[in-house]
Amino acid sequence: MLPSHYFTHAPKGYSHAESATLTTAGLTVWRALVVDGQLKPGATVLVLGTGGVSIFGLQMAKAMGASVIATSSSDAKLEKLRALGADHTINYRANPEWGKAVRALTDGRGVDHVIEVGGPGTLPQSITACRIGGHIALIGVITGRAGPVPTAALMARQQRLQGLIVGSRQEQREMIRALETTGIKPVIDSTFELAQLADAFRHEASGTHFGKICVSV
Repeated sequence: MLPSHYFTHAPKGYSHAESATLTTAGLTVWRALVVDGQLKPGATVLVLGTGGVSIFGLQMAKAMGASVIATSSSDAKLEKLRALGADHTINYRANPEWGKAVRALTDGRGVDHVIEVGGPGTLPQSITACRIGGHIALIGVITGRAGPVPTAALMARQQRLQGLIVGSRQEQREMIRALETTGIKPVIDSTFELAQLADAFRHEASGTHFGKICVSV
């Protein structure tokens, strides 16, 4: 048995699978945008890719009145991002200088917040995409755990680069209230039985998923 303070209530109407997406992906984005980023209506947010963290970032930012720019290497996924409310989309494979494209979409200013899930391989472009004094939440390291950081560019643009992992129980409770108020539901790509765990990992490795992959126990 674990003490009660290890847990929170799930949002009303959420399934077990939907609730399971919140304690890592959902809470990390909530902390990045709301707790650390102090997101305000009218702000601009950049999300990278179509994993669970980035899609939650899109949904939460739109629900709070922000404009969202989203990236992907798949035009089909970009179409799905637009259906979820993305104001602008960029194919980063077709446009490797996507940081400049983001600046162009914001009239040269850059976005207020970046949900940075790539790490060293994408951080230079995120710095270019972010406004002077903007906030870059370093959440993932998909492109590697270490690598060069353009420190002069980060300094010149006076940006705040903040690494983070999930959040507190109180922050999760606040997020759950917000989810119940806004009606946000996580995007679940597919669900596998436990016996199909290897297939679930193969599906994730393929990069074809859109949103969360769940395993039913």
